Parts: sequence; structure tokens; C-alpha cells
Amino acid sequence: MIEKFVLDSFAVLSVLEEEAGADRVAGILTAQDAGLYMSSINVGEVYYIMMRRRGKDAADLVEGAIYDHPRLNVVEADRARIRAAAEIKAAGKLSMADGFAAALAMELGATLVTGDPELARLESQGLSLCRLPR
Repeated sequence: MIEKFVLDSFAVLSVLEEEAGADRVAGILTAQDAGLYMSSINVGEVYYIMMRRRGKDAADLVEGAIYDHPRLNVVEADRARIRAAAEIKAAGKLSMADGFAAALAMELGATLVTGDPELARLESQGLSLCRLPR
């Protein structure tokens, strides 16, 4: 059985910036028995953070690498996903992007790879987390 993982921006940035938890995320990215997913909203979050930190050219390269990754499925935000993310956002103190990552993980029955401690409160609602160090 293939284990499914949803990456949030924290997870991707940990690899790009060689931060704590990067080795764990890299292991997930290279595991042959893992289904990998990311919300397009979280891709946008990575893009704007990279643009702020390193400029537009670096952000363009990272965005391209995410979309071109052979096993990472970028999932678009359709009406149902927007509503699910908004409901999660309304129920707790999360960013909207975190709401999209959590909603996608819950929809897919996947483990959300994140370092954001705010997402821990969703475990009681069935969200599975792979917690990265901050």
C-alpha cells in the first residue's frame, strides 16, 4: 500500500533552506512507495516566500521544480477544496494556506508534513501529521 503525504510550504522550504527536518522531507520525496501531493495554494506560498528571500528568478526556478517534480502531484483549489479550507480556517487560528494543506491531507487520507505547531489541534479531527522540528 502506498502511503500518501501532503507537503505544506514549511516542508518544502525546510529542504530549500537546509533547515531542521530537511533530511526527513528529502526522504519522503525520494521514497518510491510514497504518494506525494501539494496544494497549488501552498505552491503559491512557497513562491512568494522565495521571491521575498531570494528574488523573482529564484522563485521561478523553485516553482518550476515543484510543478516538474516527477512524483509530486500539485492539486488545484476547486470549489469544494476552497470551502473545506475556509471551514478549517474559520474553526481555528490557522493561515488560509495551512487550511488548504490540512483540507487536502484530510481529503486524501494523507499525512501532512509540516513544522507548523498550530496544525496539531486538527489531529483530534482525524488529521495525521509528520511533525518537523522548528
